[in-house]
Parts: sequence; C-alpha cells; structure tokens
Amino acid sequence: MATGAVTSVFLLFALYIVSGFGMAGIGMGVMHDAIHGSYSKNKRVNTILGYSFNLIGANATVWRIQHNILHHTYTNIDNADDDLNAPFFLRFSPHAKHYWLHQFQHIYIWFFYGISTISWITTKDFVRLKRYKNMGYLNKKHEYIKAFTSMTAWKLLYFSYALLLPMLMISLPWWLILLAFISMHFITGLLVSIVFQMAHIMPENEFPLPNKEGMMKVDWYGHQFATTCNFSLNNKLLFWFIGGLNYQIEHHVLPDVCHVHYKKLAKIVSQTAHEFGFPYNVKRTLFQAIKDHIIMLRLLGKKIVEKQSIVELTTNFN
Repeated sequence: MATGAVTSVFLLFALYIVSGFGMAGIGMGVMHDAIHGSYSKNKRVNTILGYSFNLIGANATVWRIQHNILHHTYTNIDNADDDLNAPFFLRFSPHAKHYWLHQFQHIYIWFFYGISTISWITTKDFVRLKRYKNMGYLNKKHEYIKAFTSMTAWKLLYFSYALLLPMLMISLPWWLILLAFISMHFITGLLVSIVFQMAHIMPENEFPLPNKEGMMKVDWYGHQFATTCNFSLNNKLLFWFIGGLNYQIEHHVLPDVCHVHYKKLAKIVSQTAHEFGFPYNVKRTLFQAIKDHIIMLRLLGKKIVEKQSIVELTTNFN
C-alpha cells in the first residue's frame, strides 16, 4: 500500500482488512508466546519477536505487566486482573459495580471489542504505563522514562508506515485511508478481544475473591482451572491462527510452554484436573463458546453475583 500502487478503494480496504487478520495472527501466534518466553529456548529470540507487538502499534512492556503478571497471577480476581478492568459501561465481573445500561452490553460490546486496539495504540498504553509505574512495576532508576520514550518512538514509527506513508503515496482521499486503517484495527480488536475474553468470561468460570487476610481458598493451579475455559479443540485452522489459545487451560497452567505442545499436553492436564477434583471447562465449538460468552455478558448485565444463580440462569437462557 505504501508504494502508491493501490488506486482502487475496494483493494485499499481489502488489503487493510487482510492486514487486520495478519496483525491478530502476529499478536496471538508470535508475540504472545515470545513475551511469555515460550516461543524459543533462546531468550534473545523471544525478546526480538516480542517487539513484533511494537511493530503493530501496541507495546511489549505494557503487555508483559498487564498480561503476564496481572492477568496470569490474578485471573478473574476483581480489581487485580487487568483484563476485568473496564470503563463503567462494561461489566466483566459479578463483583464490579452494576449500572442499568449493562443490561444491553451483550449488544454493544462488539463495537468496543472492535475499537480496543485503536485504544491501545493511541491512549491506553500510556495510561497503563503510568498506572503500572504508580503500582511499583517500573521503579528502577529512569525505567519509566525509558519505557515512555521507547513507547513513543515505536508508536511514531508505526503510525508513519501504517497510516502517514499510505496517505502520502496513495492517490486516494486521506479520509478513505483513515477509514481503511480503522477497519483494519476493528478486525484485529474484535478477534483478539473475543479470544481472550471468551476464555474467562463464561458462566462456568469462577470470579473468586480473597478473604480478609488476602488469601485465596485454593492454590494457584486450582484457581487457573476454575477461572479458565477451552473451546473448539478439534479446529486445526483456529488452533493455527490464534496460536493455540483455544487451549487456554493448558496455557494458564503452563504459561512458559510453547503453544505447539498444547494438544499433546491437553490429555495430561485434563486427567490431572479430574484427579484433583478441579473443573476442566471445554466448549465443543467456537459457536458454542461465543454463545455462552454472550449469555455471561447478559447475566452480568442483570447483576448476577451468586454462582448458583449464574448456573440457573444459564440453563434458562439455553
């Protein structure tokens, strides 16, 4: 696109949309493993490939804290798992404050899923970086300034080649190129948000809270089983495209293992779960997983808190 060879509006949007699928594939199939340190046995290779996230407008430093530390350590714990933190008009936890408009979130949430990566590349990464500094995650000397400067430089590079250069080179109105760019990110945001949120915002998943002493009632492994869900395990194309993240349980109990091993590990992990009395939640198809995710969003919109109520209402919705 940046060569100026594109003169068709249809081709412009088609190429940007294909790039949207490509960015989602990079994020889930390459970056995700690399930042977990599981893409390669070589630490330098993982670091380099982790920067692929920066090349598509986001930030590896922010993701490492938000995902590796906060999400994987405190999965589905309100006010601790950053994946549950959302604007007031979205409710991902039964313990979050309820507003009347949440009853419609299962309808309008898809728009906000779609614009999620636009939020990342513009403002959210900067907001999170500052918040993580205040939380003590960037407390080494000049660490925050270096991270902020690096993030700004990477984002300027991304906007230069993904948006500014096409505007200068392509003989089409700038606003069409901007719309194509937004459509690319809408595809990426929708795909990434669905995959990651669908693994945890499900009727069967638990949203446990610590006791007064700050302790959880089960250990970390039991917690991961209780808060995570697999889906569409026999879909080979999906497994390839989303970097094995349909095997979310295997990923959460073994986050430092490359996703190419999840299929072989699944039988062992499921047997271990049953042996110790842990749940092993699986949705047979992608359609069933999306349907149940919608059900859970509707339930959260109705201010459901008790697990028994969630199970009863899920039966009613089905």
